[in-house]
Parts: sequence; C-alpha cells; structure tokens
Amino acid sequence: MGTESPGGGVRAWWEWFRHSPFLPAVVIVLIASAMAGLFAGSYTYAMANPTPHRIPVAVARAASSEARRDAFVRGMEQALGTPLELHRYATYADARRAVEEQQVYAILWQRGDGAALDVSAASGATVAQLLTETAPRAGAAAGVPVSVTDVNPLQKGDPRGLAIFYITLSAVILGFIGAIQLNVNAGALTPGERIGFITAYSLLGGFTISAVVDWGLGALRLPFPESWLILALTMFTSAMVFTCFNTLFGRWAMLPTWGLMVLLGNPSSGGAVSWPLLPSPLGVIGRWLPPGASVNAQHTAVYFGGYQHPFPFVVLAVWAAVSATVFWVWRHRHPGGREIAR
Repeated sequence: MGTESPGGGVRAWWEWFRHSPFLPAVVIVLIASAMAGLFAGSYTYAMANPTPHRIPVAVARAASSEARRDAFVRGMEQALGTPLELHRYATYADARRAVEEQQVYAILWQRGDGAALDVSAASGATVAQLLTETAPRAGAAAGVPVSVTDVNPLQKGDPRGLAIFYITLSAVILGFIGAIQLNVNAGALTPGERIGFITAYSLLGGFTISAVVDWGLGALRLPFPESWLILALTMFTSAMVFTCFNTLFGRWAMLPTWGLMVLLGNPSSGGAVSWPLLPSPLGVIGRWLPPGASVNAQHTAVYFGGYQHPFPFVVLAVWAAVSATVFWVWRHRHPGGREIAR
C-alpha cells in the first residue's frame, strides 16, 4: 500500500492511517516515550534516596548492664528513623554465624565500657555505610563510646559492591535480547531448536561474563563454576520469560518483559541498594523475581560460599520452567517455527 494521504473526510483518512505503516510507528513512539519515563522513575524511586526499613541486627549477650546498650539502640533508631530488628544470641560466635547466614547485617556487642558495632559490608554495602555513619553520632548522643569495625569487607576490586549488580543486569538484558535476535534472524527455528540455542548462548554468555569480570578485569574473585552457572541460569530464565510473553502477546512481548525484568526486577534486586533500604514493596518482592534471585545467589556465592541456600535457585528454576512450559504448550501461537518434513 502506498503512503500517499487520501482525499476525502476524516473517516477516509482514518482508514488510510489505520492500514498504513504510520500507525504502529506512532504507537512505538508513544510506548518508547512512556517506557523511558518509567525506566527513569523506577530506578530513581528505588535507588535515589535509600531509606532504612527495620534493619536486622544481632545482639550478642553482654555480661554487664544492658541499660547503656539500650540507650545506644534507641539513639540508633532515632537517627535512622526506623526501629532496628534485634536478634539476640547467647554468644558472639552465634551472632557471627547469623551474619554468615545473611540473617543479620551487623552485630552489636559490649566492648569494655562502650559498645562495638561490627558491620558486614559484604552483606550489604549501603546498609553497612549507613550504620557506620550513624553509630558514632548515636553513641555520642547516648554517652556511649562506640567502635565500628567491618568484619566482612568487600573485595578490593569492587569497593562499592556494585559489580554483582552489573553482571546480573548484563545477564538479564542479554538473555532476552538474545531471544529477540533469534526471532529476528532465526525465526524458522522449531520450539526444541529455539530452546537449544537459548541454552547454548546462555552457557557461553555466562562463561564470557564471568571470564571478563574475573580473569580479564580482576574486579571480582569469583567461585567460577558456581558464578558461571548462576549467570547462565539467569540468561536462560530471562530468555524464556521473553519467549513465554512472545507466545502470549506476539510482537508486543517486549512490553511485559521490560516491565517485569527491568522496570521492576532490577531496581528491586538488592544489588545496587540493599533490601532493607528499598521502598517496602520492592524489598519484599525483589527476591521473588529473577534479577533479585540471581543477585541473591551470586552474592552468597562470592561472599558467603559456605552458606549457599537453595531459595534463589528455586526461584530462577520455577520462572524458567513455567515460561518454558507455557511456550511449549502454546507453541503453535509463537510467531516463529517451521514445518518439519516427515
């Protein structure tokens, strides 16, 4: 059909416009503009002004009066503007184990006539920074001398603790971009072949990300096989989520994929801003979404290797399995594929 504007009235013009290439182009312009604003808004909302929400802190039982410690805790809560979620342990060793198991972000214990706050930057760099800045002021206000020690610092190549967020972000985005490119350049793939090639580029992509960050840049010392597996599973899950939406929504699959994985999933992942400092809804749902699960698994692998837990792997596996199942069951609706000669 030509693109010459027709004569006649409004109805004739609308019929021409509706069947022209300009209507989808205008829709794309509007969608891209809206998504740009939503993208900026979601990241700004989550990360621009981190606010604490009930930070879990271990309290190792002290032999002497708890009055001074309680005064310090009240001062901390007033300075933070939120209550501390105190977990009491009989010994310091028990409290330290809770840090390694990522149940708490710091340990409060008595040292001489004062208090000691042991933070764990590896548990959450933004939380550790906030506690480190707040503790001396709260101690001075309560008349309690306070010493702050980082008992689990970040690696030297990643002083701000953002590398895990970045490698997860790359795995998430490249995962669904790879699936889009298979649609564009290899659309005739059968469902089984499509899943096979998604698996192939996920494995290779996870290896490449790990190799560049660890061997190439030296930014993180990774437990290589485990980190590779996590990144590969993240890419595969992201690709299958897009493929699922592509099956359900056709050419508009990018909208729910971008919304779920980028607008919602990445800001709530806990990678750039720790979960206790995120707005409450994001802090709750983040670990149930693929980006948050990936950050969670990778963070534990790098800094708490002896305490890895299955939950983030289950989250990734469930998202991948459900998405693959939807794709396979309704594969006849997917825009790709070809007839197989028998």
